[in-house]
Amino acid sequence: MKPDPQAVGALVRMALLEDAPWGDLTSQLLLPPDLQVSAQLVAREDGILCGEDIFTAAMSMTGPVTTEFAIHDAERFAKGAVLANVRGTARAVFQAERVALNFVQRLSGIATVTAQFVAETSGTNARIVDTRKTTPGLRLLERYAVRCGGGFNHRFSLSDAVMAKDNHLAALTKNGTKNLTDELRSAFARLPHTAHIEVEVDRLDQIDEVIAAGVDTIMLDNFTIDELRKGVRQVAGRALVEASGRVRLDRVREMASTGVDIISVGELTHRVRSLDLGLDIESD
Repeated sequence: MKPDPQAVGALVRMALLEDAPWGDLTSQLLLPPDLQVSAQLVAREDGILCGEDIFTAAMSMTGPVTTEFAIHDAERFAKGAVLANVRGTARAVFQAERVALNFVQRLSGIATVTAQFVAETSGTNARIVDTRKTTPGLRLLERYAVRCGGGFNHRFSLSDAVMAKDNHLAALTKNGTKNLTDELRSAFARLPHTAHIEVEVDRLDQIDEVIAAGVDTIMLDNFTIDELRKGVRQVAGRALVEASGRVRLDRVREMASTGVDIISVGELTHRVRSLDLGLDIESD
């Protein structure tokens, strides 16, 4: 389930090139090329780790640096914990430091927030999933971080599944569609049998005509708690029920208690705060 190493390497190389396109001027000016340093990756707050391979790759790409993690992806740690030990030339460590930290801080932040949502829905049947509200270019890593936090992934891209949202339905209606069920059935008939079909609705009175078209999942978007309960009863097991919109940590358990199967949370990757982790150089 880890991201492909080649994809990770490409992302890290791009980030390193962005941060030091012509090298680290400060370190090259001040530090001898053979000066060795030891450093520790230290947690400034509690959390869940994600990004050990990305951190290690960043360190190794700038020079002779070894990184040994004491805590591994998806594992919890406490404030003050030493997550990893780093040893190598000062120039290489300092050139990689910011990029390595940027990755591991953000990914650990995503994993930690995801775990909080998962914990809030413990004991229910609801599955916490992410959305496509990811940082451009980093979806592969951010989706992995969600998994490290105990969550699940939605479709990875627009190419992976049919997901007709409110704008699609509005466009169909504008195009003169008389019967939504028939229009959807006609479209779905052109799909391969392996394609997953999901349709979003924003009103209870849309549910039956969408279900009748033969969807696999129906998304109830921006429904109140009472409307979610009614929607689940109305679907009556004929499709998976996904709740989306206005999902907050202080509200997610109540949403899960309505009987929905899936809760998609844009906040996992869209508004997450990077975790406070630091790289401390050991003094002699």
